[in-house]
Amino acid sequence: MDSKSIFTEALRLRPDERLQLIEWLTRSLIKPDEKIEEIWARESEKRYKALTEGKVKTTALNAIVQRYM
Repeated sequence: MDSKSIFTEALRLRPDERLQLIEWLTRSLIKPDEKIEEIWARESEKRYKALTEGKVKTTALNAIVQRYM
């Protein structure tokens, strides 16, 4: 079956099924770089620790929105 035939068949799916198919296809293209994933995991742990220890100042979302409106 060629891609055009697959596309034609996909159009027969319900909208929610087409969205699921899009998600599956998109995920199949994403190949995470293990090195980068490891770096981000360490960074997120570092940031979470700083937050829970009160070492960083937080700002409420509505304050940020107001600043830029």
